[in-house]
Amino acid sequence: MEKQQKRLRAECVACLLKKYMDKVPADTAADTALAYTQQLCGLMAEASPYLSAPEVVEQITALRRSLFGGVEDFGEAKVFFNRLICDLEPQLTERIRQAADPFLLALRLAMLGNYIDFAAMDTVDEKRLLEMLEEADSLSADLSEAETLRQELDKARRLVYLTDNCGEIGLDKLFILTLQQLFPSLQIDAIVRGAPVLNDATMADARQVGLDRVVRVIDNGTAVAGTSLARISPEARRLVEEADVIISKGQGNFETLLYCGKNVYYLFLCKCRLFADRLGVPLFTGMLLNDRRIGEQK
Repeated sequence: MEKQQKRLRAECVACLLKKYMDKVPADTAADTALAYTQQLCGLMAEASPYLSAPEVVEQITALRRSLFGGVEDFGEAKVFFNRLICDLEPQLTERIRQAADPFLLALRLAMLGNYIDFAAMDTVDEKRLLEMLEEADSLSADLSEAETLRQELDKARRLVYLTDNCGEIGLDKLFILTLQQLFPSLQIDAIVRGAPVLNDATMADARQVGLDRVVRVIDNGTAVAGTSLARISPEARRLVEEADVIISKGQGNFETLLYCGKNVYYLFLCKCRLFADRLGVPLFTGMLLNDRRIGEQK
C-alpha cells in the first residue's frame, strides 16, 4: 500500500491565493465577486494537506467555472508553441544526431521544454525559450542520475513517459525518438492529460506534434495538472504499474507523484521557489531526480 504523504504546504496555499484571488472577470457583479473570494478562501482553508497543489487547482477551476461560466482558454497559445517546436524539429534533430552524446542533449532539450509553463510562469517568452534551446549544452542542471537512467533504460523492457505541457511535448518527442534509436528493444508508451487543464498537453497536442505517430499515446482520464495515481484511468494505472522505468515531466507530475516509491525519474526545470529551496538549487535549474533516491521529505 502506498504511504500517504502530506503534499500541501503553507507556501502552496499562499501562492495559490495570490494567483487566483484577483482572477475575477471585469464584468462580474459585486455579489458574485464577493462569493468567489469567500469560497476561494474557504476552499483553501479546508484543503486536505494530503492533496497536491495541482489537485487543489482542479477544485479552484471547478469553483471558477461554477461562478463565471468559463475559465482561461490556452488553446491559441498551445497551438502556437506546438507549431514553434515543430518548426524547430529539423534543426534540433540534426543537432542531436551530431552531438557527442545524443542522449544527454535530447534529455537537456526535453528538460528545457518545461519552461513552457503558463501555470508556474507569469509569462512564457518566446525569445528566451529560443535562446535557452540554443544554449542547451550550458544549461545549469543536476544530471547526477543521467548515467543510472541510461543504464536502466538499456536493461528495461517498458518505459512510460508522462508528458506535461504544450510545446514541451514536441521536445519530448525528440527525446523519445532518441531513446528508440539507442534502445530499440524498449517499449515506450506516452501519457497525456485526460482533459484540457491550463496549457498541459492533451491528445490534441500529441497529434499536433506527431507524437502519436512515434509511440502509443493514451490520456490519463483526469483534468488534474499532474498524475494522481489514485484517480487516473485503469489503463494508465496499469501502464504505470507495469513500467520498468517512468520518466515524469514537469513540476505538476513531480508534486503529485513525489515519494510514490516507483522507479520514477523526474525531469523538469525548477521554477518554484519552494522546490528550489527544498532541493537547494537556484531557480531554473534543470533537475533529474529518481523517486527512490530522493531524501526523506523535509
